[in-house]
Amino acid sequence: MKKQFGGKITKSVKRQLEQSPNWGKKSFENVEFTKMDINFGNMPKLFYENFFKTKGRAPKKPIAVEAFDKSSFLAPYDKAKFIWYGHSVVLMNIQGTIILIDPMLGPDASPIAPFKTKRFSENTLGLIDDFPDIDILLLTHDHYDHLDLASIKKLKGKVDRFWVALGSKRHFVKWGVQAEKVKEFDWWDKSELNGIEITFTPTRHFAGRGVLDRNKTLWGGWAIKSSEENIYFSGDGGYGNHFKMIGEKLGPFDFGFMECGQYHELWRQIHMFPDEAVKASQDVKAKQIMPVHWAGFALALHHWKTPVEDFLTHAEQKSVDHIVPKIGEVFSANQNIDIEHWWRKYE
Repeated sequence: MKKQFGGKITKSVKRQLEQSPNWGKKSFENVEFTKMDINFGNMPKLFYENFFKTKGRAPKKPIAVEAFDKSSFLAPYDKAKFIWYGHSVVLMNIQGTIILIDPMLGPDASPIAPFKTKRFSENTLGLIDDFPDIDILLLTHDHYDHLDLASIKKLKGKVDRFWVALGSKRHFVKWGVQAEKVKEFDWWDKSELNGIEITFTPTRHFAGRGVLDRNKTLWGGWAIKSSEENIYFSGDGGYGNHFKMIGEKLGPFDFGFMECGQYHELWRQIHMFPDEAVKASQDVKAKQIMPVHWAGFALALHHWKTPVEDFLTHAEQKSVDHIVPKIGEVFSANQNIDIEHWWRKYE
């Protein structure tokens, strides 16, 4: 159980983190005021609804994952190739460089809680066995639904570089990853590999794996730019002014993976509602978008299909080009994928 928490924040680590311009008095802070409206008054109702009002929050049968098509994924192609594995896991092939974002392929998003948060798909850890060697693993933040110990145990022998949110290195080192393989990023930090420029971008969220390390690691998104394409991965976070800033500094983007799911009015400032996800995509100037952070786990009280259904409605109203690939399907930016509403067969 203790290993799940990752590395402890030592005095030397804290001194290093305090050098960041995004560190406040005791921890990292958002660009703009951000809070969750959860208190002793509304907590009993939340607990009741979470444990007893569960109808529709998960599919009636496990969501199938397309078999990994290694030959298609690795075949030479001018455009980047992507595979989405539900929630926020994305595998990319950009000009032969393999990138994995938010490595959570385990079966449970609440490994330290008394009750499991079961994944909607089965046997996903086994997918890692078929993955090619990974050049870069990118981490947006260290929450359990984005950073999974079981996944890292299987991945650490396949990954050459770990580029992670500031403060998160200690978790990887604790779990047996060589320290020299792990590089931390503050907001707007960038690095390059094989001609691909990767920048860590701000989000409006929070981080931490335990009570004592809340916001002692940073949170963010990623902008990934090659000679052919510019890709945006929003990461978790509420709607805010940072999206326009990202669009001005790093946009326009050919494709955007937009967080859309696990929202609630009480925590609107840390997770986007579907209409906000579409609006944010316009702010960053993304030409085509898809919703992520859904179809993996029930971490909020809404119906499991509501994020994608509402996302489609708002994208169509705003005339924003969008796709919703199947879980495990190989696709590319600006590819014309017929929206089959595949999720409806799991009602």
